[in-house]
Amino acid sequence: MKLSVIIVNYNVKHFLDQCLHSVQLASKGLSMDVYVVDNNSVDGSVEMVRSKYPEVKVIDNKQNVGFSKANNQAIRQSTAEYVLLLNPDTIVEHDTFSKVIGFMDAHPDAGGLGVKMVDGNGNFLPESKRGLPTPAVSFYKIFGLSSLFPKSKRFSKYHLGHLDKDETHEVEILAGAFMLLRKKALEKTGLLDEEFFMYGEDIDLSYRIIKAGYKNYYYPEARIIHYKGESTKKGSINYVFVFYNAMIIFARKHFSKKNANLFSFFINMAIYFRASMAIINRFWKKAIIPLLDALMLTVGVVVIKNLWESRVIFPEGGGQFPIELVTIMLPSYILVWLLSVFLSGGYDRPVYLYKIVRGYLFGTLFILAAYGLLSEEYRFSRAIIVMGAAWGILSSSLIRYGIKLLNLKNYQVGKEPARRFLVVADEKEGERITDIIRKTYSNPEFIGLVSVSEQQPENHGYLGTLKQVKEILRIYKINEIIFSAEDVKAQDIINQMASLHQMQVDYKIAPPKSYSIIGSNSITTTGDLFIVDINSIAKPNNKRNKRLLDILTSLGLLISFPITMFLVRPPHRYLRNIFLVLFGKRTWIGYNRELKNESFSLPSLSKGILTPADAIPSIDLNKETKQRLNLLYARNYNVFNDLNIIIKNLMKLGR
Repeated sequence: MKLSVIIVNYNVKHFLDQCLHSVQLASKGLSMDVYVVDNNSVDGSVEMVRSKYPEVKVIDNKQNVGFSKANNQAIRQSTAEYVLLLNPDTIVEHDTFSKVIGFMDAHPDAGGLGVKMVDGNGNFLPESKRGLPTPAVSFYKIFGLSSLFPKSKRFSKYHLGHLDKDETHEVEILAGAFMLLRKKALEKTGLLDEEFFMYGEDIDLSYRIIKAGYKNYYYPEARIIHYKGESTKKGSINYVFVFYNAMIIFARKHFSKKNANLFSFFINMAIYFRASMAIINRFWKKAIIPLLDALMLTVGVVVIKNLWESRVIFPEGGGQFPIELVTIMLPSYILVWLLSVFLSGGYDRPVYLYKIVRGYLFGTLFILAAYGLLSEEYRFSRAIIVMGAAWGILSSSLIRYGIKLLNLKNYQVGKEPARRFLVVADEKEGERITDIIRKTYSNPEFIGLVSVSEQQPENHGYLGTLKQVKEILRIYKINEIIFSAEDVKAQDIINQMASLHQMQVDYKIAPPKSYSIIGSNSITTTGDLFIVDINSIAKPNNKRNKRLLDILTSLGLLISFPITMFLVRPPHRYLRNIFLVLFGKRTWIGYNRELKNESFSLPSLSKGILTPADAIPSIDLNKETKQRLNLLYARNYNVFNDLNIIIKNLMKLGR
């Protein structure tokens, strides 16, 4: 056996499917086997592999044992001359394996090898080649000197920016996303250090390979697409702690005590610095618009109050509103308006102004209704409420259009940009992908087809061939290209992305026999994945409405418990369910959990007390029907359907 490919998977079924398809194509004519080590995924990954890729050897862990231990499980079973550690969010070219095996055969001094990695837009990933993270190198990286001087031999050692990315080089550190290892070298170095749960294990093993007398190479003649970051979100606080703590483990293991302590000092500084930045960044992204709304509302309402007070209520002077108006009532109005805008979807992306107007109107109606119930001392002026709402609508609209004019992160006001697709595929796959697009987007503005073959098919609506893509993009104003993985080779996809680099289009790839279409818009994003028919319940407004219904229903049931406890059995479990739903541990309506689906990965939901099948409780449903109801529930979610199921099954809420 020449090569064993080992893929560790954790809840990225659709990326794994695409990866395995590319591995299958690249393995033709080679003596090799493939292992998938699954770390207790719950998205149907194992079922998908066994169904679509029966030749793959599956190690089905019943807990998440981490990246190092999972790889070691397969390495110990492998009898091949070379072992490749490959991430599931990658795509290899059809000749990648033959090229890297040829290089390793020709270089017996090579213990490990990495390749040229590009992201989902064809941009070079600098972690394809890396240097040893010594205290000095880490300092330059953590504090941004490597970014300021990306080509400096001194400051850019972390990503070896001074080395040509298109030439073969000896390097110190290989990337764990694609890490080809000589089995004889592993016999000297030992396997991956299982003290590293995730991150750092590739650095540790790369360094041990060099210490064992072998060399590590960066080999750009072979390329892969790496979508990056599906297992851990790169901007998350969890990632900061996991990654930098792995660096501390490495330092203590390989550096002198003095250098390890210095390195740990820098790393701890980096942890607090990066974690603080992550918290601030997350807060800023979520809170900046509501804070601006609150600020503008406060200023505007106070000005309105002062003008109304001085010009209308007390025009002759000598009087003013009670202090309670400013300290209690106005802040209460503002809070109600902001909460109402939030519940109306006014802070969702893209921004729709009608949701903002709706939020202010409902908030104003609520305030006016409550106003009538207040005692005289707190009833100051309905005019201030009405004018304040009008100012809120105006100021919130101006804020959003101002941000749009500044073009901050493609902030969109109004409907989403028109979707104009170009599908690169032969006839059969072209029809299938087009059908997925039409079902996923209710009204795509344009879908064009490009043939993979040299000759343009006749009478099938094709615009041209693969060689004419650049001209087709310009003429038809395409903003998204979808390549068929069945018909287009990975290297042709990468070549197209490289040649179309300045066209500002998004790229996606459609694996065969799959409902997923996968892509990545930039190096900083994780994969951009959409799956036909099951996007509705995952939308922010539906998630928010579902949670709001759970809370309101739970509060209503809690208030009425002294009466309903005689209807719902057993009452102690009914009361427990009320509190579980109230605190977000359960939801009133969830999926039927006894079923699994190999084609779809349903959006995440808390475990339900009831299921969509309870909508028709009088009929004995088979498993296929229950699964279909799960899919329809996810696809066509409506909060009133939840309410209807709860009302129909009130006496079953003690399950």
